[in-house]
Amino acid sequence: MGHSGLALRALAVRARQLALVAASLTALAQAASAADSPDAPKGAAVSVLKATKACFDNTVEVSGMVLARDETAVRPDRPGLKVAEVMVDAGDTVTAGQNLARLTPPEGGTIMVQAPVAGTILSSSATIGALASGRGEALFSILARNEYDLVGLVPSAQLGKLAVNQPARIRIVGAGEVDGKIRRVAPTVEPNSQLGQAFIAITGSARLLVNAFGRAVIKIGQSCGVAVPLTAVLYDPDGTVVQVVRAQRIETKRVEIGLMAGGQVEIRDGLSEGDVVVARAGALLREGDPVRPVMASN
Repeated sequence: MGHSGLALRALAVRARQLALVAASLTALAQAASAADSPDAPKGAAVSVLKATKACFDNTVEVSGMVLARDETAVRPDRPGLKVAEVMVDAGDTVTAGQNLARLTPPEGGTIMVQAPVAGTILSSSATIGALASGRGEALFSILARNEYDLVGLVPSAQLGKLAVNQPARIRIVGAGEVDGKIRRVAPTVEPNSQLGQAFIAITGSARLLVNAFGRAVIKIGQSCGVAVPLTAVLYDPDGTVVQVVRAQRIETKRVEIGLMAGGQVEIRDGLSEGDVVVARAGALLREGDPVRPVMASN
């Protein structure tokens, strides 16, 4: 290759280098121009999400004790009888008509004490040789039909929201969770405490401990609307606010909150479905601050 060929090749390489430099300068100029644009992303990056539709259960919580719905006392029909034999103990399951104890009258013979209902023996005072009477302490106490109630106290403001047959989910200490439903609501409240009784029938065949503590969650309705995470809500002396991003700037929206569940809160007023909300609202962000929104992953 001659000198002229080498020169032409060098010029071509130089031209390509100059073209690359020009392209880089153009890109830098465009970036600077975009940064000066009022619509350009500025400020801190913030995690955002869209307000969505959700449904919340409206519930009332009731704490109380597990009690026998019907406790049947078993006594002999006449006085002057002596216990000769005891056939069951507390905790035994019995059927209606089952023999519980054998008694002897003064004149001799035998009288059998039988279970008037099926159920579980809650307590027994029968001891061999002791006297039994129709007026004294019951020989046996039976949890009739093995039916339990959770009997709890409810503030008067909540009592009026309860109604017969409303479903309940009950957590009982030592027994886990069981289903139930409202059986009866007291028509009065205690004047000093302003608490009233609610009787929740426990369904199922689980064997429970009488006087065990339980807590029931009763569903009284449902509300559906816009929802955001609890972390998106700020509380101030004037109420609650949510920080929304519009045109890459912070807007503070005063909202009315409702029910809460699973880390979400119902927004009854102040937001619309699809609004872009700061996922973790904070005092460092103020009205009008420029931000770079980054959509949070679900």
